[in-house]
Amino acid sequence: MPATPPERDPRAFFYESFAEEWDARMDRNEIEKRLRLVFSRLLRREDVRGKRVLDAGAGMGYFSRVLAEWGARLVALDMGPALLGKVRQKCAAQAVAGSALDLPFSDHSFDVVLCTEVIEHTTDPRRAVAELCRVSAPGCLLLLTTPNRLWRPAVVVATALRLRPYQGYENWVGYRQLAGWVGAAGMRVERQSGFNLLPHTFFCRPTFDFLDGIGFLHPLMINIALRARRPA
Repeated sequence: MPATPPERDPRAFFYESFAEEWDARMDRNEIEKRLRLVFSRLLRREDVRGKRVLDAGAGMGYFSRVLAEWGARLVALDMGPALLGKVRQKCAAQAVAGSALDLPFSDHSFDVVLCTEVIEHTTDPRRAVAELCRVSAPGCLLLLTTPNRLWRPAVVVATALRLRPYQGYENWVGYRQLAGWVGAAGMRVERQSGFNLLPHTFFCRPTFDFLDGIGFLHPLMINIALRARRPA
């Protein structure tokens, strides 16, 4: 049987389907944790100001808003118009509908590419990584976060018990696997770490951020953060 085209695949458009309710459903501690991570540890204002920046999988626009405030020449990409409308409410950005598996941009289009908690919601995370690297210009910074496949069994159990209703794709990536894919696509990994040692969004509060500094436990943490650069 042929694969369902992305534009007709409800699992690919899961988040788009409830864009109006996403703010009410989301956990503020988790999103605030990733905002702290990206804009305190992975990026600086000078990395972004005046640069061509892609927020791939912009969602509700929280990361796009900071990038715009920092002076980025910003393109926000997501699957459909409902989510892109939420981005436009938060900041001035060029909003583009499209998939991370087939980015509608030329090679080497961006100076900074941000993609946080997105590639695991595609049918082919490795292809998504390759696409993000393809649109990275020489000297480009690539910033990725994604769940660690080590924790996938816990999520399967939670979903089976209906503790975590989710109907989209979940194809999680291994800690070392992610760095391998990025390197194979021609990027140089500058930094990789884990974050969220404890498995509950309560522990995403700033009080527990110090746990992310336990370096030898990074491969065992719930999420992965990676910063890479395309050689100039």
